[in-house]
Amino acid sequence: METPARAPADKKSKRLQMEAERDFSEFTGRQTPTATRTDMNPAIDFLQSAPVLSPSEPDLLKEAVERAKTLVDKILRDVSIVHTATVKMEGLTLDSGHPTNLQTMVTSLGIPPAPVLKPLSEHFTLEVCVGRMSLGSRLYQRLLGVLSDRVSGLSDLQADLRDLQTHVGKMREVAQLRDLQLDENQNLDLASRLHGNYQVQIATHLTLTHLRSFCHDLIRSLRAVAIYKLHPAGTE
Repeated sequence: METPARAPADKKSKRLQMEAERDFSEFTGRQTPTATRTDMNPAIDFLQSAPVLSPSEPDLLKEAVERAKTLVDKILRDVSIVHTATVKMEGLTLDSGHPTNLQTMVTSLGIPPAPVLKPLSEHFTLEVCVGRMSLGSRLYQRLLGVLSDRVSGLSDLQADLRDLQTHVGKMREVAQLRDLQLDENQNLDLASRLHGNYQVQIATHLTLTHLRSFCHDLIRSLRAVAIYKLHPAGTE
């Protein structure tokens, strides 16, 4: 009597088939006739929602990063030249540091701090990093725009910062990142606080000094982005 002997095997085979279908459903996110949406694994949903890149896009990101880095290097060189040409007050150099009275002037002139750039991590993602690069370049373009009404020789730096925003935007596009529309929280009131040449000189010095510091941070961040591992389509 072989039929009774096969019954347990048939039940086991059916059970294994059901488990296989359930596992397949959880892994692919596709429903089988015996699976429901509640069977899906949230981790798989997260992975499926991540950008899928073509094999060429990591190279395109590196190219965009290199173009941005080249421009930031140029800005760094020009900041020194512009500072020498525009800041005539004795004792104010790019390397003179910030005495206590100048720190006080940062507040009284209403000059916002640059967005903080940190090493890439699960908490400081590529998306956030690129967003802050864009935010910082916009900040200094706006500050230089205000100062340009009182000081000549800042227009080239403004143009370079505008171009830098374009390069950062290209990085965002290639890496398929969202534009986070970070809150600029920077209602510039600098123009109304430039009462005389003293304030203009201090504001120009502080803006150029802060811009140089931000550019050094940009270089470090761009180097990190250049070696960031994007996952091309077809890889895990």
